[in-house]
Amino acid sequence: MIVAIDGPAGAGKSTAARLLATRLGFMLLDTGAIYRVMALQARERGIRWDDGPGVAALAPELELSFRLEGSQNRVLLGGANGSTDVSSAIRTPEISEGASRVSALPEVRAALLGLQRRIGAAGPVVVEGRDIGTVVFPDAEVKFFLTASADERARRRVAELAAAGRPADPVQTRAELVARDERDSTRAAAPLRKADDAIEIDSSALNVDQVVDRMAAVVEGRAGWR
Repeated sequence: MIVAIDGPAGAGKSTAARLLATRLGFMLLDTGAIYRVMALQARERGIRWDDGPGVAALAPELELSFRLEGSQNRVLLGGANGSTDVSSAIRTPEISEGASRVSALPEVRAALLGLQRRIGAAGPVVVEGRDIGTVVFPDAEVKFFLTASADERARRRVAELAAAGRPADPVQTRAELVARDERDSTRAAAPLRKADDAIEIDSSALNVDQVVDRMAAVVEGRAGWR
């Protein structure tokens, strides 16, 4: 079974997906983390984030795995000398910006589509991102579109950065989120949009447990999901 969770930046997809996967005993695939890793790799190799062919060329050698540990979904980047935990490195504001730009490149999206589907095919899995229910897994058994107001998403992002020791300006953070929404929803390749058969959940006035309760009720209510 595949559970797809899409939505804009800061809506709480990553936390909700992690808690839902834990509750259901499913695997967890964070596709946004894959684009973040691509942005990180490109920066480290001196490849511009707008260089589609250059960034896409990194995909075939990408050795990436996820490990759900309690409250965190660890992102492990493999290599000749073993795996490196890049969970924190890919969550900086700079890499968030890079991921948004990299994910808009058609060449990169095409290069990573097979990787995402291979990981998801091992399911049952909860998958979160921007185009999961529309492009990556259009036949997913359950689809959610998780959203929240720009003000609430900015507040959450500022709190997240503060907890990580990286204070951020609320006004600037909100502006960056709105700009990213615009890029994500208007890009030519797989724009952010709600799938026709997705269940929309506005989390502006909900805590994460309430969001997960709603999602779990839907998944568990689908006949034959086990």
